Amino acid sequence: LIEIDGKLHQHWALYMGDGYVIDLIPVEKRKVKLDDVKEPKFIRTVKKELLMELAGNYTWRVNNKSDQDYTPLPVETIMQCAAACIGKELTYHSFGSNCERFVKELRYGEAFSEQVSVP
Repeated sequence: LIEIDGKLHQHWALYMGDGYVIDLIPVEKRKVKLDDVKEPKFIRTVKKELLMELAGNYTWRVNNKSDQDYTPLPVETIMQCAAACIGKELTYHSFGSNCERFVKELRYGEAFSEQVSVP
């Protein structure tokens, strides 16, 4: 897992090899009403791109600290699932489904995030 320091938040990607990562890139933003609270929802496309192009001038690091508590899936399984996601559109929102959850689900088979907690 690759963690990239952004201006306002951490961005996460999954290393695919040969300098490439898979991550979620913006497509559009929509506001949807959930009960009485409006929450921004974003449509993201899964993209494979070069880590150095994605990170640009931002600092990045390998962050597999969740390996202490979760067992990674076999590499072949992770790569097959990641490759199958490329080009798909996913819904993303700050209070639940985010890029960290996406890549951790690929790596561990379970979506979770330390940036936000979901009940």
